[in-house]
Amino acid sequence: MNSKINKVPTNIITGFLGVGKTSAILNMLKNKPDNERWAVLVNEFGEIGIDGSLFAGQYTEKTGVFIKEVPGGCMCCVAGLPMQVALNELLTRARPDRLLIEPTGLGHPVEILQILSDKFYQQILKIEKIITLVDARKLTDQRYIQHETFNQQIAIADRVVGNKSDLYQSEDFERLQAYVDEIHSTTIEVSHSEQGRINPQWLKGQTAATATIAHHDHHGSYDRNLNAIALPEEGFVKAENQGEGFTSIGWRFSAEKVFNDRKLNAFLSGLNVERMKAVFITQQGIYGYNLTKDALTQIELDECFESRIEMIAYDTDAQWQEALLECLVND
Repeated sequence: MNSKINKVPTNIITGFLGVGKTSAILNMLKNKPDNERWAVLVNEFGEIGIDGSLFAGQYTEKTGVFIKEVPGGCMCCVAGLPMQVALNELLTRARPDRLLIEPTGLGHPVEILQILSDKFYQQILKIEKIITLVDARKLTDQRYIQHETFNQQIAIADRVVGNKSDLYQSEDFERLQAYVDEIHSTTIEVSHSEQGRINPQWLKGQTAATATIAHHDHHGSYDRNLNAIALPEEGFVKAENQGEGFTSIGWRFSAEKVFNDRKLNAFLSGLNVERMKAVFITQQGIYGYNLTKDALTQIELDECFESRIEMIAYDTDAQWQEALLECLVND
């Protein structure tokens, strides 16, 4: 690592599945000062990386935004090596004025903080505020409040942001404050936002979090990078990953495979999953898709080199692949 990279302000933006982390980071990038270079290191639970394509479809290095993706489970697996390799490459390429790190919604931020706090990074990075997004409506769901990762994300935060607050009832605001107070030993800021609109000032200032040791079972395979292998003759590849009580399933499709936008929307709208992200080359153009329990959103992208989809669910459906192939435009 070049010694000139010194004390880069670094924020971890964390939160559980479908809470709006990617939207929040896209909003932060809109507020990036024109003269600054920002880097984003994004990790996904699934083996097929989508977020990198979503970011790259809207921001380029010419606009001062540099993206690097670590797919395949938690960033910290295999003693953090995949994350460190990706981080070092990103820092060398971007030489950024700020670094944003988005762990998977199933990722343990304490372990990421441990890696960033390593002696090697002490001169290179300056860890600033850790922001955790929470959908306060989920605080009545036992699957969330009994999930170790969900609680750890709140415990490590310098600020908890109740995202999607336009959809809350009044009791949701009170419940969020009470839950944060219960988990946190010290008083921390609790804010609210709609559609991931984060105040840029929230990023600034040193974190109060410390990287206490945390152990859990690691999932995710790094013996092969499914995002780099050549696609087989049929033009697509499928990958699965399991852990933290969830299964991820994803596909890559070659750029020659074009999808019918109407059929695709019908298929994606009908999915019963915790979350789905995708980029597709369709007859109508290139689009990014995002499905949470609230809605399916579709945004136009400038470019992507192939179609990709990733779903995270408690239960997967064997029919999904066939249904996807039926959305293809016949050659």
